[in-house]
Parts: sequence; structure tokens; C-alpha cells
Amino acid sequence: MEEQHGSAKAWGGRFAEPPDRRLEAFNASVTFDVRMAREDIRGSIAHARMLGQQGIIPAADAAELERGLWQILGEVDAGSFSLTIADEDVHTGVERRLREIVGPVTGKLHTGRSRNDQVANDLRLWTKGALLGLMAGVLDLAEALADVAAANPGVTMPGYTHLQRAQPVLLAHHVLAYVAMLERDLDRLDDAYRRADVMALGSGALAGVTYPIDREATRADLGFAAISANSLDAVSDRDFVLDALYACAMIAMHLSRLAEEIILWASAEFRFVELADAFSTGSSIMPQKKNPDVAELARGKTGRVYGNLVALLTVAKGTPLTYNKDFQEDKEALFDSVDTVLATLDVLPPMIRTARWRADRMAEAAIADFSLATDAADLLARRGVPFREAHEVTGKLVASCLTQGKTFADLTEAEWAAAHPVFAEERPPLTAPESLASRDVPGGTAPRRVAAQLAAASDAMLQARNRVASRQAAWSAMMSPGDPVP
Repeated sequence: MEEQHGSAKAWGGRFAEPPDRRLEAFNASVTFDVRMAREDIRGSIAHARMLGQQGIIPAADAAELERGLWQILGEVDAGSFSLTIADEDVHTGVERRLREIVGPVTGKLHTGRSRNDQVANDLRLWTKGALLGLMAGVLDLAEALADVAAANPGVTMPGYTHLQRAQPVLLAHHVLAYVAMLERDLDRLDDAYRRADVMALGSGALAGVTYPIDREATRADLGFAAISANSLDAVSDRDFVLDALYACAMIAMHLSRLAEEIILWASAEFRFVELADAFSTGSSIMPQKKNPDVAELARGKTGRVYGNLVALLTVAKGTPLTYNKDFQEDKEALFDSVDTVLATLDVLPPMIRTARWRADRMAEAAIADFSLATDAADLLARRGVPFREAHEVTGKLVASCLTQGKTFADLTEAEWAAAHPVFAEERPPLTAPESLASRDVPGGTAPRRVAAQLAAASDAMLQARNRVASRQAAWSAMMSPGDPVP
């Protein structure tokens, strides 16, 4: 069989014997880089077009190559394209299939191109598409949280520090804090997209190529924003992968924080939220159990996303210029992180949307455990009492109440006056709505400020959604058959 000869490999001419089967299995990336088949084919189409336009190969040959490549892309979309370990990687597999379709002219496709700039370019294309998917997923969750805020404008709950009840806040204010995190995630994804949006083709193995190629034509054909400035950097740069992995790690961290709160809130100790049966699981032995497994898995999967980032940072830190086989380790880490985060972003929005928020339970907890104590100290400070003194006075009042088993609402006029003369004239807020209304500053939890936050967030999400949709439309057009770029 042909594969028994060293020359069957794209690099086999220099070798007198075929690769050992163990090297072949260890060296192959085909089992995972097949995911870049569409991007590899589309990059080859652009390259073939450019070779024909520049007269580097005959125009008829370029057209025949393009015809065969579009056929393979159709096979990929139909699920009938397959690779084997003997193909070594997706690039070789596509070339092998192209040879089966168009014959020896296939050998001209690799003119003016190396697998080094080819794989870097494929991965940049794949990463761009993945980042768009992540942006859409982040927007889905942000919109679900914003819908919760909009549907529960007056619901109060305790805000926490150290997981201790601290001050009352609006539920809308709380969930909008996660929207703010997700907005930063969108910004990081957008930044990662910008840095991935650079074409590496034309860099060759490392030093550029000797043919009169037109990199700008290829760039425009593939929809990249720019071409790489340095050929050495272009074939060895994996910063854009690390950018994507870091963005995924940050998203996973934010999702884990949200998941942790959902897990707590769904417990009998809190009872702030009841998850829908469709997004809960049970116990094999305890019939009464209703477990928040979706949130627990979201929390647990964060570890693997962190691990992928650290793994590639470790790979990259020891690689001299330029390309090294170590970089084959970049794809599985990237694919796994993207898959993990996308899967989590797919299930969390419907879980959030179908949850039932226990407004009565949250309102009760919002003013328990003297969470209005800061309001009392603030009242004294506004009346001219130094805040440190006001803090001490209020702390002693809390201690007295705890000793007597009372709350602020139980205190008599004489007890208020005994605590401080100011309290004889004016009471601090004793209800959550009063406390909330007093925090009427930009970014605060006062109802009108939260409404402003929600409006601003909704506007930002709409703009982001339109931007992502525009990029996705351009991506789809680029990946579809059309007239060659002139």
C-alpha cells in the first residue's frame, strides 16, 4: 500500500523508511484537528484563487482546485468526509481527498504555502468563529438575567459580605451585578476576536515565500481585518489562543460565582429560589431530594477551563522561535474550553428563566439580623456625629437588642433616645424600601438607579447583539460558495 513508503507523507522525500506505527499514532493530530476541516478548506480556496490570479499557477488549474475543494467542503457539511491516522492531520487529509477528486493538479495547491502558516491560519479562522459563538452565549445569559431584573423590579433581598447579611438590596440590583460581569466578558471576547482577526497565510514556513503572492487579496477573501507583520511571529504566535482561553476562564469564573449563589439560594437554609424540575435532578436513595446539579456542574467545570489555560501557558513559555511541534497541544485545550463554556452558557439561561423567585422569603431575610444598622449610623453621621462615633453607638444598640431579644422595630421611644439624642428626634429607616430609596446614587440600589442600570445594560446588549449578528453574517457568507474575489 502507498502509505508504507516514506514518500507518501508530505515530508517523506527525505526519509528512506516509513514512520514507525507508534510514531505515526503519537504524531497524528487528525483525531481532533478534523474540527478545522471547514476552515482549512476555505483557506485553501482563497490560496488557490490567489495563485491563479497572480499567474503563479495556471488559472484553469486554480479553478479546478477550487471546484474540488468546494466539493470536499460539501462532504464535510454532509458528514461524509472522513480521515484516518495515516492522514496525520486535517491538512494532509484534505489534500489526499482533493487528489482523489481532481488528480495530480492537487500538487500545485501547496505552492507558496507551508503547513506552518496554514495551521496558524486555520486556527485563527476557527477561533474567530468560536469567539462569535461565545459572544452569543454570553449575551443569552446576560439577557436572561436582565429579564429577571425587569420582571422583579421591587423584590428586595439581603446583600452579603462574608456570606453574612449586610444591607438590603434589590434582587434586580443583585442579578445586574452579573450582567456587569458578563459585559466585561463580552469586552474580553471582542478584544480576543480583534487579535485573532489577523491572517498568517503568506508567512511560509517561517521566512516568507519566494513567489509574487498577493496577501491582501487572500486577506479580503477570508474576511480578515489585517495581515501579520512578521513571518517569524505569525507561524509561532499562539497569543490569540491564550486570549481566547483566558476569556473562557474568566467567563467560567463568573458562571461559577453565579452557580454558587444559585446552589445556596435553592437550599432549605435560604429558600430564595426554586429551580424548575426540568433543570433539577433527584437522589437515587432519598426521594425528597431536588438537587441543583446544573449549577453544580457549571461550578465544577471551571477547573478544567482553568487547567487548559495553564497548560497552554506552560507549553508556550518554553518554545523558541519559530514553529515547534509543541503547538499541536494548543487545539485540544482550546476546543475543550470553548465546548465546556458553550455547553454551560447553553443550559444556564433557560434554568434562570424558568426559576421561581421567592419574593416573600427574600424580603423577610432582607431586614433580618440588623441589616439596617448602617442606615442608623448614617443618620447620626448626617446629623454631625463623627462616623466612627456613630458606628460605635449603633453597634452598642445592636448588642443591647441582641441581649434583650429585640429588633430595632421593637424599641420604645425611650430606648431610642437613650441610645443617642438624635434618635429621639428622628428614626433611621426601619423598612427595606426606605433603606433602598436612601441609596439614590449612580450605581446604587435605589429603584430608579437600578432601573437606569437595567436600561443601560439592555441598550449595550442590543448593540452587542447587532455587532455579533453582523459578524456572523459575514462569516457565513465567507464560508459559502460565491464568485471569486476579483
